[in-house]
Amino acid sequence: MRPVLGIESSCDETASAVLDGEGRVLAEAVLSQEREHAPYGGVVPEIAARAHLAILPDQVHRVMACAGLGFGELGGVAASAGPGLIGGLMVGSQFAKGIAIAHGLPFIAVNHLEAHALTARLPGLVEHGVAFPYLLLLLSGGHCQCVAVEGVGQHVRLGSTMDDAVGEAFDKVAKLLGLGWPGGPALERLAAGGDPRRYTFPRPLLGRPGCGFSFSGLKTAVAHEVARQGAGALSMRVAADIAASFQCAVTDVLVDRAAHAMAMMRERAPDAQLLVVAGGVAANGAIRGALADVADQHGFELIAPPVRLCTDNAIMVAWTGIERLRLGLADGLDVAPRPRWPL
Repeated sequence: MRPVLGIESSCDETASAVLDGEGRVLAEAVLSQEREHAPYGGVVPEIAARAHLAILPDQVHRVMACAGLGFGELGGVAASAGPGLIGGLMVGSQFAKGIAIAHGLPFIAVNHLEAHALTARLPGLVEHGVAFPYLLLLLSGGHCQCVAVEGVGQHVRLGSTMDDAVGEAFDKVAKLLGLGWPGGPALERLAAGGDPRRYTFPRPLLGRPGCGFSFSGLKTAVAHEVARQGAGALSMRVAADIAASFQCAVTDVLVDRAAHAMAMMRERAPDAQLLVVAGGVAANGAIRGALADVADQHGFELIAPPVRLCTDNAIMVAWTGIERLRLGLADGLDVAPRPRWPL
């Protein structure tokens, strides 16, 4: 198979990558828009779309040049087509379609969530590769769900959040603590110096059947504690203890839900033995460590992509394009981007 170009523009990272037919990375680039959105405390969709439009053409040409390829040497062009912010999805998918039309290439509309799900199958990440089926725990700013990944395009959702995604909860608590945006990494750094047992925050749904999630009540409990302390008067010690106690509560919930999900997965596939964690929150060291322990206790092995592949990137998009092209799956140029596109 010839190389595949991947384009990612579903939120606030503009990313491009070229992988060869075996999945080896020939070139990649990721440009975060963090500086543009930081003054607003979150992603502004219109700003994100305009930034993608300004950045993407030059970025793609640089990546292709770095890979030493012309567009006519590609085997296909893959782009995130959902879920995500519709403006950014339109910019990335339309640009990819333009390349496909100009050079007579297949176009692959990639489900961003499936791209996260298939990251663990990238060559070189796991010895001998990751075979289907496996259990996916997807943890990001917009999504929190347990999924049985049974094949390319074959996914069964076992449980998901009833309210906030776990990454969203991290960002909101970070904002309460005055850490700015994006909050997840900053909160993890602050929590490292805190006492995780000082505050007893709730563990929503802990011990309940199934593997659903809820983080709204936990977030509210933290907000009440910050208000009680006096948000403007929080000492560094108190803020660190709140951050650590919040992170501990989240970790306990994720461990409990993962344990339930592994039991459910074994009922579906008795030979299943892999728990894959993906998404931005999968970069959190405390969470990764706790999930590795609970996976081992249940006879599973935790597979976690390198931190740089947990957040949004085009490598996973190009790889998903390769996986789909191998099965003869390409998309028409009339396919429309979708802000909502569940697995």
